[in-house]
Amino acid sequence: MSVVNFLSASAIPLIIIMIITYGLKEKKKVFDIFIDGAKEGIEIVIGLFPTLLGIFLAVGLLRNSGILDFIVKTISPITNLLKVPSQILPLAMLRPISGSGSMGIAVDIMKQNGVDTLIGKIASTIMGSTETTFYTIAIYTACVKVKKIRFVLAAALLADLAGMITSVIICQIMS
Repeated sequence: MSVVNFLSASAIPLIIIMIITYGLKEKKKVFDIFIDGAKEGIEIVIGLFPTLLGIFLAVGLLRNSGILDFIVKTISPITNLLKVPSQILPLAMLRPISGSGSMGIAVDIMKQNGVDTLIGKIASTIMGSTETTFYTIAIYTACVKVKKIRFVLAAALLADLAGMITSVIICQIMS
């Protein structure tokens, strides 16, 4: 185990030394290239900030307005017929929008139901088999300045739905 600890502790310094050595060998201005990359990174962050602010604001409004509870109460008769626990519906609705918001809901589900319950297992599996779709698409499309995302969004949301349905089915089979 000490070898693994040594390798993991020395990996980043070794990579930095390799980059500097390669840059010096190729007679590149390593520090100037680093500064240019850092400037470009700051420009990307500044360009993404309005998108991220909008997403975080929308998630906060959804969580605090009570609309998630209203939607859960409205569709829970349908999900109960399909044997989908209504406790995971807020997670299923928020997961494509926000990673931190869905993590908070998953933690709440674990605290209320336990980690080894069917609901806890479904919540964990959903967290691992789905993506924060809107966040990911917003970041990638804002970086490359793509405006028309409807087909990407539809495919990604279908993949999330497939992950959620599969999570419920697999966890019910395994229980």
